[in-house]
Amino acid sequence: MNMRETTDSVGDATASRGVATIADALVEAALRAADELGKDVADVPVTVIARHAGISRSTLLRRLGGSRAALDEAVRSRGLDPGGAPPVRTRALDAAAVLIAENGVGAATLEAVAAEADCSVQSLYAIFGTRDGLLRTVFDRHGPLLDIEEFLAEDHADLAGTVRRFYALLAESLGREPRVGPAMFAEAIARPTSPAMQTLLNHKGPQVLAVIGQWLTREIQAGRIRDLPVPLLMNELLAPMVIHMLLRPNPANLLGTDIPDIDAVCDVFTDGFVRAAGRAP
Repeated sequence: MNMRETTDSVGDATASRGVATIADALVEAALRAADELGKDVADVPVTVIARHAGISRSTLLRRLGGSRAALDEAVRSRGLDPGGAPPVRTRALDAAAVLIAENGVGAATLEAVAAEADCSVQSLYAIFGTRDGLLRTVFDRHGPLLDIEEFLAEDHADLAGTVRRFYALLAESLGREPRVGPAMFAEAIARPTSPAMQTLLNHKGPQVLAVIGQWLTREIQAGRIRDLPVPLLMNELLAPMVIHMLLRPNPANLLGTDIPDIDAVCDVFTDGFVRAAGRAP
């Protein structure tokens, strides 16, 4: 029995165990072929994919039902894109971020994200597992925690300077488009007990408390901040800028007046926190 006959026999036996197993083998062959040629899967000739799969072109087409559509869908189910578009994972995260920023967390259903990202719901399940997994990944990507964690890990001796830089960093992160951070905070205020919000709070809440709480504790121990309950100090630190960034996009409609530039806002909030919580040198 020659190589082709052997491979065809194995492939036909595999076919009897289900389409998913066949799809896996063909996807691997298509990806190897694309890597060899340096092309997208959609640009790789069927003959080359068949060679990498160890089968004939006619056998490949027969297993695909006569067209490449099934192969393209199988590639998408891996979180990849057969054409030149960004990977499904990237498109899904971008789509979810825009939906959340424009319409709130509730708008980011798997069906809505799939429609916006031009992919299947099954692809999202394959990549993120659940909607909660998708929301956690979006928040990790767009939330301010990573920036804050990196900043507060540095050594800080000047309380006013540190708080001023903290507010500038927080404003930059919350003002970045798409505005996922403010939408998440708005959800926490409006629906703190919703399943989506509970998922996000359980996912990042402890880490946020640890990062900011540890810095505040160090400042208390260094004698730069008054010995007050850390949760209250955290509220006093975060609330002004978070609320401000929730209202800032439309100040004329909400407040009926012009609003200072962000540098002036940071100066005012810094002065307020240092006067309220700081200790005189």
